[in-house]
Amino acid sequence: MKLEILTPEKKLFSGEVSSVKLPGTAGTFEVLDHHAPLISTLDAGTIRIRPTSGEDQNFEVSAGFVEVLDNVVTVMV
Repeated sequence: MKLEILTPEKKLFSGEVSSVKLPGTAGTFEVLDHHAPLISTLDAGTIRIRPTSGEDQNFEVSAGFVEVLDNVVTVMV
């Protein structure tokens, strides 16, 4: 699936991933390939991504939201 992590200033990450763990307001959750559509708010915490190639990466965020639709995950922080 495609993941984009965006801020108002720049794109932090864009690429293919096998999973992403997000700090949701109601608790941490994981999005995998072909996840059902969803929109959620995010709390302060760590976004953990597992790219399809390369090493896992972490991004610290203070808040934001995520949209999952048609195997594309868009995170705004």
